[in-house]
Amino acid sequence: MEEISTTAINLARFQFAFTVGFHIIFPAITIGLASYLTVLEGIWLRTGQNVYRDLYFFWVKIFAINFGMGVVSGLVMAYQFGTNWSQFSYFAGGITGPLLTYEVLTAFFLEAGFLGVMLFGWERVGRGLHFFSTAMVAIGTLISTFWILSSNSWMHTPQGFEVVDGRAIPVDWFAIVFNPSFPYRLAHMAVAAFLATAFFVGASGAWHILRGNDTPAVRVMLSMSIWMALFVAPIQAIIGDAHGLNTLKYQPAKIAAIEGHWENIEGEPSPLILFGWPDMEAEKTHFAIEIPALGSIILTHSLDKQIPALKSFPPEDRPNSTVIFWTFRLMVMLGLLMILAGAWGLWLRARSKLYSSRPYLRFLLCMGPSGLIAILAGWVTTEMGRQPWVVYGYQRTVDAASPLTTTQITISLVLFIVVYTILFGAGIAYMLKLVSLGPKSRESDPSLEGGVGKMRTPARPMSASGDR
Repeated sequence: MEEISTTAINLARFQFAFTVGFHIIFPAITIGLASYLTVLEGIWLRTGQNVYRDLYFFWVKIFAINFGMGVVSGLVMAYQFGTNWSQFSYFAGGITGPLLTYEVLTAFFLEAGFLGVMLFGWERVGRGLHFFSTAMVAIGTLISTFWILSSNSWMHTPQGFEVVDGRAIPVDWFAIVFNPSFPYRLAHMAVAAFLATAFFVGASGAWHILRGNDTPAVRVMLSMSIWMALFVAPIQAIIGDAHGLNTLKYQPAKIAAIEGHWENIEGEPSPLILFGWPDMEAEKTHFAIEIPALGSIILTHSLDKQIPALKSFPPEDRPNSTVIFWTFRLMVMLGLLMILAGAWGLWLRARSKLYSSRPYLRFLLCMGPSGLIAILAGWVTTEMGRQPWVVYGYQRTVDAASPLTTTQITISLVLFIVVYTILFGAGIAYMLKLVSLGPKSRESDPSLEGGVGKMRTPARPMSASGDR
């Protein structure tokens, strides 16, 4: 294989990270909104309260845009496995290829089959069939998450295969799919998507109330989002702790880098470094603010065990602690703020001030992108923490890249940045514009009615957004 420079490898890594960063925000909102829409339609069918139907029609527009941009941005990522990471495809394609194919055959076909009925069938099919279609799209998004997380988790905790002539050959598909880190990563990502959507919806409600648009529909969507934060944010913390214990078992170097922990003192429990600046060259964490023994308590649940130290691993096997030390703390800080948002909301609800407390509404507005930022920070932590491995313990990143020059990757990277910024920037701006319009009552605004001979008759998928 032709030698590839370190600069070219880093540029290829950045390009993939850039495209993943753009892509992941759309499926995250899509996963959460699909389930939210199912709940809204189900409550409307059960209670007959039209406020839930009005919210459904409002948020299905946002869902349609997210779904479209998620599909487009996801296709680009798949091509990079062949262009920038061909050696990874040669080594692991016999495993990752089928897993991603299963995602298309199950999740994508399910979503595509019912999406049209969900978006355009309100006036054309019965209520039961329409609700079933919405539920199937929601289930499809979760099945998609299942297969994608299975593939990615296998790269972190690979099992169920043999290496034959330089290629990973599957021998046990059950072991491959349900690899050791998969259940934790699946739960963590799915719940993160629900939380990201909850705070997106809650911030939208807060924004409208702050601007004087205090309608029953706006109150309902804000209330539902706060209930979600109250119950689900603490559950996410518990899942995160379990995921951390799993990572400690299978990727101890990642845990050492996340903690910025360089060496242990014999016979003493490991401290928890709250803040500091890990220095990979000096092999120490500068300006460390630490709590004695708390690292052992959190990660080993004991005082007689120590967490791994970075110096116990060869320098070439150490992840970049300088980066993931801080991305992990950003994720945790946002998670704690989400728990605070739920608890504060409960306190205000008990005093009938949930919709009138302007400090709280401003706080919710600022928390709007918090779920998406936390997801991005978490993915940077877990993916950079896997380095220098692509398939942990079996294939290094330097051995997975295509033999491309720095110039070739630079040109494609610049093109990606320009096109993504224009295309998806416009899509996000349009989506936020629709959010700013707020939910409308179908009784008070007949133009919202669709169907043959009516003002709004969608002719293409994106027209489901219905920007009048």
